Amino acid sequence: MGSTWQRERLNLFVPIAFICCALLIQTSSAQEAQQPWYENLPAVAMDYKVHIDAGKEDCYHQYVQAGATFYVSFSVVRGGDGMAGFAVRNPAGEIVKPYQWQATADYTDQVSPGGYYSVCIDNQFSRFAGKLVNIYITVVKYDAWDKYAKEIEELQLNMQNFTATIGTVERNINDMLGYQAHSRHRESRDYALLLDNNSYIQTFSISQIIVILITCSIQVFFVRKLFDVRSNSKSRI
Repeated sequence: MGSTWQRERLNLFVPIAFICCALLIQTSSAQEAQQPWYENLPAVAMDYKVHIDAGKEDCYHQYVQAGATFYVSFSVVRGGDGMAGFAVRNPAGEIVKPYQWQATADYTDQVSPGGYYSVCIDNQFSRFAGKLVNIYITVVKYDAWDKYAKEIEELQLNMQNFTATIGTVERNINDMLGYQAHSRHRESRDYALLLDNNSYIQTFSISQIIVILITCSIQVFFVRKLFDVRSNSKSRI
């Protein structure tokens, strides 16, 4: 009976274990899906031009890694009085850049706590004119840049052979480009000659057709004149 009870416990434990593993896999997959594609890049710069309708407010969200430097600037390109409201909220939801009605503004967070920043453009004070606004955002991880520079310095030790290979490849590419340019020029010349010949043949053929038609018309006219009989002519007898 004890072995039967142990088998029942084992049969109950195995499905629970499978369910827990499936939940962990789904959680990790969801986290990877939510992870931005640029998270591992040392620096990201984005430039947007957005249109804000009259009396509206639009907010844009940017993910920033912990420890990275976040910078955002905005400027009104055209529309109305050339000014709009600008505000920034940090990942905690706090307004770190209060609303101000101005033509241009910027905000910098040297050491970000990590998360999504909200950048809001307000055009509620303009009731009739829409605004075209330029938004520039950068996210820079200076520690990653230092690591990247060190890796480049290490790679430069083996760059001589690589540079020679790249030079050979570049020369070959230049030769191929020159050959392609020569082929395109020859093709253009042949195509121009073909068009000229076609135009000449068409013009000559049309001229011959016109001459033939005129000649035939003249011949028919004079032949009909030979058989023209006057009905009112009087007889001499």
